[in-house]
Amino acid sequence: MRIRIDLAYDGTMFHGWATQPGLRTVQGELQDALATAMRMPAIGERSQVWVTVAGRTDSGVHARGQVAHFDIDAEVIESSRGRSEQSPLDALVRRLNGILPADLRVHRAVEAPEGFNARFSALSRRYVYRIVDDPAYVDPLQRGHVLYRTRSLDLSSMNVAAADLIGLNDFASFCKPREGATTIRDLRHLTWDRSPEGIIEATVLADAFCHSMVRSLVGCLMLIGEGRKDVTWAKESLASRTRSSSIPIAPANGLTLEEVAYPPDEMLAAQHQRTMNRREASELDRD
Repeated sequence: MRIRIDLAYDGTMFHGWATQPGLRTVQGELQDALATAMRMPAIGERSQVWVTVAGRTDSGVHARGQVAHFDIDAEVIESSRGRSEQSPLDALVRRLNGILPADLRVHRAVEAPEGFNARFSALSRRYVYRIVDDPAYVDPLQRGHVLYRTRSLDLSSMNVAAADLIGLNDFASFCKPREGATTIRDLRHLTWDRSPEGIIEATVLADAFCHSMVRSLVGCLMLIGEGRKDVTWAKESLASRTRSSSIPIAPANGLTLEEVAYPPDEMLAAQHQRTMNRREASELDRD
């Protein structure tokens, strides 16, 4: 059976999502906790449980609405319940949160519908980047989740520049290159707003994101908001399709994955297939 997990974490003390030898990662902690909760001892240094995630967050990036899945025999879930009167999956959530560290929480675990894949069935991912540019609103209790800037930001010019980036584009200028990976993404929403509490929020939504794309977009637009670059610079950078050190990568602490959206259950398999078809097409384009 395939199990969907909804989870959240404070990324401050994690070296990103993906397992790395000798480093503390979200995937590593979660897989070890799952193996312990389901009484599945590790084979050497490798957990017997492998978790697939919707969006692989970088080191220091947070998540409030992360989604993952893993496959397991139904008998393992049932037998691991022990004497609990809860359903097997509710009991699993309770055990997991008793094992996991305080900066990683599982909200729910449910049997996934047919065709579900946490990564490839997703329609979109929504991130929010938070900034404070006014010392009157600086809250030291939020220092791990909000970026503090000493220069004030002009949100109007940032929104004008952001509008030039919307659509299906090659975002190579805003991505760290990865071997064999496409940089074409459908950026559907990118706006800047200031909350009543004085926090500036950049809401970014796309079908998917390449490595460091959100933080590069934020870094680019912050320079425009500070008046250090012209409002056309974002559009010109996009058109160059060349990664440049002039586009800074915003610090990780301001970024949170807020939501992963999926189609109705009956369309999950079709969405999975569409995603795979696009990936295969991008491979052919590179050839």
